[in-house]
Amino acid sequence: MPSLNEQLLLLVALQDLDTMIREAEDKVHADKLQAMGFPLEGVDDLRRARKELAESIERPLLTRYERILGRLGRAVVPITGDVCLGCFAIIPTSYTSAENRDRILQCENCGRIFYWPRGT
Repeated sequence: MPSLNEQLLLLVALQDLDTMIREAEDKVHADKLQAMGFPLEGVDDLRRARKELAESIERPLLTRYERILGRLGRAVVPITGDVCLGCFAIIPTSYTSAENRDRILQCENCGRIFYWPRGT
């Protein structure tokens, strides 16, 4: 089973795949991409990759991710300067300790899962 940090990386990758699938399935967006010369092939491959990736994420965490995604549209966001980039609320200082950087935490304001980008 991947570590918590690896689980968080998997969630970020899953969110990227979900965004690509959603954009490919959005007719208006898809028409614009095709008009610009970008073929929309491989959506089934994206769905397969999503399924495989989702199977490697712990079930309770995946359920939490999908619930937040359905409610807010974006479930995993970075923290920059102690600010949640999902809702722009300041994260309590108790969350910013070094011990918490390896934990999967949620913003108290919006409920999104957050992470600190590497090097911060």
